[in-house]
Amino acid sequence: MRARIALLGALALVTSLLGGAGPGVAEAAASPALDVEVVASGLDHPWEVGVLPGGQLLVTQRERRTLTLINPTTGAKRDLAFPSSSVWAQGETGLLGLAVDPGFASNRRIYTCSGWKLSTGAHDIRVIAWRLDAGLTKATSAGTLIGGLPSNSTGRHGGCRLMVQSSGALVIGTGDAAKGTNPQSLSSYGGKILRLHRVTGKPWPSNPWATSKSNRRFIYSYGHRNVQGLAQRPDGSLWAVEHGSYRDDEINLIGSGRNYGWNPVPGYDESRPMTDGSLPGAQYAARWRSGDPTIAPSGMDVVVGSRWGDLNGALAVAVLKGKRLMFVKFDRTGRYQFTRYPAELRTYGRLRDVTRTPDGSLLVTTDNGGGNDLVLRVRPAT
Repeated sequence: MRARIALLGALALVTSLLGGAGPGVAEAAASPALDVEVVASGLDHPWEVGVLPGGQLLVTQRERRTLTLINPTTGAKRDLAFPSSSVWAQGETGLLGLAVDPGFASNRRIYTCSGWKLSTGAHDIRVIAWRLDAGLTKATSAGTLIGGLPSNSTGRHGGCRLMVQSSGALVIGTGDAAKGTNPQSLSSYGGKILRLHRVTGKPWPSNPWATSKSNRRFIYSYGHRNVQGLAQRPDGSLWAVEHGSYRDDEINLIGSGRNYGWNPVPGYDESRPMTDGSLPGAQYAARWRSGDPTIAPSGMDVVVGSRWGDLNGALAVAVLKGKRLMFVKFDRTGRYQFTRYPAELRTYGRLRDVTRTPDGSLLVTTDNGGGNDLVLRVRPAT
């Protein structure tokens, strides 16, 4: 299936808190027409896509708890041998984040983040390294890099996104497990962005508390609600998407040791602002927010390539509740510029993730369930 789409100008959906840009109209544009192609079908809640050398795709399916290999030319798919029975899946938690090691061609390593069943009968969320065999038929554990990420009985706010930075650090975005004290607690991994060495599992040396003996040694930033997407721009800056409560989904520019202000206490009070300026010290406001109501943005990646016109350098963000692909552009200083979305990509329902391929195309996954989900390839029309 292929549809040629003109990327139309649209009302900006959001407000920039730091850039001084209030609600505005996204310019109608020097943006390219797009081709949208179905790469694979018959998936169920695919959470993240990784591209292997040679172009084969790996996909995590949240509730099926499968690591699925897709041939992007034919759409053929098969599940790798993988200990699915050990993955704990409930509500928003299951087999989630995926990252392919930059040295995969020689070390065969990938990383997953998922709910995990413990021998005690309890469960947590953890990041595990795996090695794939030469025939891409099975995944063998190379060890748990970090465990003890919080979860609750319903699986709420178990979101766990992975990304390997250009520095080599493995970045982990976590949810707060719907516990009000987690985001501000430096002894909890919940509501955080963590960084660690992807081989040894040790804290990344430039983390703000790297020499601490406590959990905080892994923490890069805190005060998050439910991190859904991570991306690094070519300038090296790290960006994150997180879900708001009933208002204010956010895109944040992440900095070392920063507090992004989510503090829903006492209890789990979702009427609290996403950035609570009454807390001690500095809180860092979002560079983009949805306002009221939320649209539930999810996975994202950076658009790269001159053929994308003025979308080059924008963040491409999959949107769940709002059922769209959203392009959000910031300038070199991180100041908000505009938001655009292609009308035809609003016909696929809920969108979960965006992954950029080596040729600059975008792989977008749907999240509608029922075994009807797709992997789409989105690229400028030729």
